[in-house]
Amino acid sequence: MTDHRISLEQALGSRRGSAGPVIDVDEAMVKFVFTTIGDEWFAFHGDTIAEILADCPVFFLPGCPPSLEGIINVRGDIESVINLPVVLGYPERPPDGASRILLGKAGGLRSGIRVDSVQDVRDLPESSILPPPHTISGPLAALVSGIVTMGAHHAGIIDLARLFEDYIAGKRG
Repeated sequence: MTDHRISLEQALGSRRGSAGPVIDVDEAMVKFVFTTIGDEWFAFHGDTIAEILADCPVFFLPGCPPSLEGIINVRGDIESVINLPVVLGYPERPPDGASRILLGKAGGLRSGIRVDSVQDVRDLPESSILPPPHTISGPLAALVSGIVTMGAHHAGIIDLARLFEDYIAGKRG
């Protein structure tokens, strides 16, 4: 009795001969930090977020706008904390136990960014980034650089460099 089984290498070898070379394509992956503000989901490019801090003491600075929550001490470095919900026009409310501060770095600037919660940190294929819809209005219109999906949620990708630029220029907060 003859054995008609072939090895995987033999099968791939015969396929290579008939269809040309087999090319292994690895799609570029992008790391995202998924956050929430209220019921809405947002994402930051992972390379702009240096650290996620559990709620830590924020020291109020008199005379600052409501969007600048204050300053924090991160291992001896003093960082400002921008309250993203306030910047985006959400009602001001005190942080709760799920609230987090993201240490963001973009455009040569660095600051803490208050969000209601951090849901996940995940690598997604670059092709999963969709352009922002034209229906986005208000403060988000200039800040959302794209949309990604995480589970059943669509998250607007916040352009952190633009957020910092606009904030310093007085366009936000």
